[in-house]
Amino acid sequence: MKGLIGKKLGMTSVYDEAGTAVPVTVIEAGPCVVVQQKNNKKEGYSAIQLGFADQKEQRMIKPALGHFKKAGVSAKRVLREFRVEDSAQVAVGDVINASAFAEVNFVDVTATSKGRGFQGVVKRYGFGGGRASHGGGWERRPGSIGMCEHPGRVFKGKKMPGQMGDYRVTTQNLKVIQVRPEENLIFIKGSIPGATGGIVVIKEALKRK
Repeated sequence: MKGLIGKKLGMTSVYDEAGTAVPVTVIEAGPCVVVQQKNNKKEGYSAIQLGFADQKEQRMIKPALGHFKKAGVSAKRVLREFRVEDSAQVAVGDVINASAFAEVNFVDVTATSKGRGFQGVVKRYGFGGGRASHGGGWERRPGSIGMCEHPGRVFKGKKMPGQMGDYRVTTQNLKVIQVRPEENLIFIKGSIPGATGGIVVIKEALKRK
């Protein structure tokens, strides 16, 4: 199973074999503990649930705390589910770390993008806006958004001002530069979504092996 929960630590650069500086994002990948197994007979699909980052028990609601106590593991702050072909290959309580990606070359990373708040169409979508000289007066406005006669309404999906960022983003086919299992670190080429300290989910690349 090539999937882990991690935390984005920031960006730096490392040197490859040719001596070229490569920009990388450093991810603290795991260690993750198996909290639950799901199988085709009971749940209708095969998956395992992983927990990441310890949490104080007094900060947990009782149903969540009972879920961890049933598994016999300490309370975790983050839970994520990963589909697998056979969940019986791992047992509840097993620990999975960055060594799972030792032979993986490309990964898909899912995270929550940075929130930008309520923004206009110029920043949100890159609109050009109106003229800034005489006769303008609407430099950063969207302009006409509908028709007065037919169909006499604004179509759904029209690009307008609104909330920007803070949504789930998946970046695919990112190259793995280094894996340091002893430190639970994975170095991925380029940038990934989200702010420093954000939770990310790393999976083996679906479209590129």
